[in-house]
This record gives sequence, structure tokens and C-alpha cells, in this order.
Amino acid sequence: MTTDSTRSIPAIKAWAVLVFLSAMTTLLTLIDVSGTWRLIIGAGLLALAGLKAHVILTRYLGLGGSRFWTSAFDSAITGFLVIGFGVYVLGSGA
Repeated sequence: MTTDSTRSIPAIKAWAVLVFLSAMTTLLTLIDVSGTWRLIIGAGLLALAGLKAHVILTRYLGLGGSRFWTSAFDSAITGFLVIGFGVYVLGSGA
């Protein structure tokens, strides 16, 4: 028999991971660089966004139990982030 407190532990862990990833995102935005490093920081920000989306989809929305849907959403999010990074690179003139 599971209690409400044992069911909420995965949600608390997911929340802690999201707080950590958000803190890392904030730290990356505070770095003032130019040139190639700026593109690397941009890629890092998008990677962190993808990780946060993965945590939300698998932990909060419960898609972790379905390999098909997890894979489908991960692929869609990755594709979207790669396209976004491509637009960022083209817009930056690098």
C-alpha cells in the first residue's frame, strides 16, 4: 500500500531537478562572452531547455511509463531545439 507521501517523492525529486536546471540556465545567462563562446552558451541554454521539457513530460505528465511517447516527444523537442539553434546561428551572423 502506498501513501500520499511516497507517491509525492518522485514529484519532489523532479521539482528539485527543475530548480537545479533553472539555476544553471540563470548562471549561463549571466556569462558575458562574444564570438564562438556566445554560440556555445546559446546551445547550452537550449540543451537545458530540452532537459527541463523532458523532466516535465516524463515526471509530471507521466509519459515516463511509455517508451513510444517519451521517444516521440523527445524527438520532436530535439528537432524544434535544433531548428531554433540553427535560426540563432543564422541570425547571429556566425
